[in-house]
Amino acid sequence: MRNIRLIVAYDGTNLAGYQKQPSDKGITVQGALEAGLSKICNEPIQIYGASRTDAGVHAKFQVCAFQTSGTIPVDNIPRAMIAHLPKDIVITEACEIPLDWKPRYNIFGKHYIYSIYNREIADPLSQRYHWHVKKILNIELMKEGARFLEGTHDFSTLKGANTTPVDPVKTIYRIGISENQGYIKISVIGDGFLYHMVRNIAGLLVDIGLGKKLACQIPDLLKAKDRRQIGKTAPAQGLVLEEIFFSEQSLTEAVAMKINNME
Repeated sequence: MRNIRLIVAYDGTNLAGYQKQPSDKGITVQGALEAGLSKICNEPIQIYGASRTDAGVHAKFQVCAFQTSGTIPVDNIPRAMIAHLPKDIVITEACEIPLDWKPRYNIFGKHYIYSIYNREIADPLSQRYHWHVKKILNIELMKEGARFLEGTHDFSTLKGANTTPVDPVKTIYRIGISENQGYIKISVIGDGFLYHMVRNIAGLLVDIGLGKKLACQIPDLLKAKDRRQIGKTAPAQGLVLEEIFFSEQSLTEAVAMKINNME
């Protein structure tokens, strides 16, 4: 028996999310991977992922693992799976790992990027990957709001409806916001995230950038622990799972370098 780790990237536009759903709900990342891996390994395969992204959300660095007694060389898996996956999903890397390694129990942090196009006229060539906000946003006010969100807080106010009961206390290590020719990127690194949390952060920061809310209100909004205190959830297509950190060193380097370089 071998334990194999996969790095997976996907365009979530036409997918029903990561987690396997009934067949009539659409194609999922987990469902597609399990179907293809079962064929190339000649046995039923069940995979375990590090993050359950929603329908419409994209990923550059999703991590999955599965166990198999199949004999296919691990280096051949990414190429062999091309014929068994929709074009929206690719395996970029595969490697063998210890049998007791599980992706959801080895995570030190995650990095998400939320993208916004901030011009009156839409950009149709990239609309699958951003939220089009027509009114001009005040980037400095958004950065001010981001500082209030950093640190360890109870983020119940920023969780989505129907959230699975989990500890709402999370740590956001850094939020970086950059703008280039109308394209705004909100880059968030944290130790973990609640359902819809990053999309709700983006929605709240946009409301601050539009003057609908004040950055200084954020501490009170968090204390309220009430989702109804904030506005709408930002649409799924702007969100990308950028990276998952499986060591404290990689997380520390990301906080020090990747986010700071955006500002």
